[in-house]
Amino acid sequence: MAKPKIKCGVAGVGSLGQHHARIYASLPNVELVGIYETSDVRAAEICAKHNCRRFATIAELGEACDAVSVVVPTDRHAEVALPLLEQGCHLLIEKPICASLAEAEQVLAAAQRANCLVQVGHVEHFNPVMSFLEKHANHPQYITAERLAPYQTRGTEVGVVLDLMIHDIGIVLALVKSPIRKIDSVGISVLSKTEDIANARIEFANDCVANLSASRMSLKKNREIRIFQDNAYLSLDFMNQKGHLVKKSDLITYGLKLKVGLAKAGDSSSIPVNEIPIEKGEPLAIELAHFIESVSAAQQPKVGGALGKSALEVAIAITDQIRAKTN
Repeated sequence: MAKPKIKCGVAGVGSLGQHHARIYASLPNVELVGIYETSDVRAAEICAKHNCRRFATIAELGEACDAVSVVVPTDRHAEVALPLLEQGCHLLIEKPICASLAEAEQVLAAAQRANCLVQVGHVEHFNPVMSFLEKHANHPQYITAERLAPYQTRGTEVGVVLDLMIHDIGIVLALVKSPIRKIDSVGISVLSKTEDIANARIEFANDCVANLSASRMSLKKNREIRIFQDNAYLSLDFMNQKGHLVKKSDLITYGLKLKVGLAKAGDSSSIPVNEIPIEKGEPLAIELAHFIESVSAAQQPKVGGALGKSALEVAIAITDQIRAKTN
């Protein structure tokens, strides 16, 4: 006997939330029940496209759903999430989990009381690039990550650290798996009231160092990470889902070839660079399918509230350090 479909809803169908609605409508084990949206025009567009209902209140949406994506601005996450949890809805809350640690703790406590799952939308954890890193970046010693985007008003209710850098914070925390020893950061406000460009150097207790840069003042988009460890160098592009790998064992072989004259020094074509075979996929679709699987199986998601809170804690520490220097 087939399992009943999970009834899903989306709170906020703006530039990102519309894609949550699109993907839920396409998943075979999901019924997109409806949406909550303050814009009449956008609500009518999404409901017509996916044949779903517009709910007048968050409470009505929660009453009709088993699971809801919370895709409203960050500063409203707790306001929307808390009543939904009280109604017993499992939640996927877009990153960052909340605008403050106090709100995040309230949300996680409410989820525990209601026995509900909370998955946080750190979508890069579902990028096929991350799957490769989880298998091969087993002892990172130095990491550089760059995340650039053109300026847009969406997301500026928080600074660039909580808007963009938090993706890489979550990735680095998952890969390094060590307590943080020290953070040094700098940031600049250009157009918005908060920092638009930021850099953070994070030292971990295991001596790994991560250097993270984020900007929402770029002319181009870029999402790249480079990892150096004792047995390899990895360079990966999250946006284009490609990259290359240089193994120490291959470099040793190359060195031996140089020694016996089978390769020429300075001949880059002889350096053993391996293109990484990444099977491309839409990270958001993979993320939402995982959320539904977690709800269906009543198991904790890959990116649960604890990781979401940890990433937020680091992002706020960086933000506070930047603002202490600029005030």
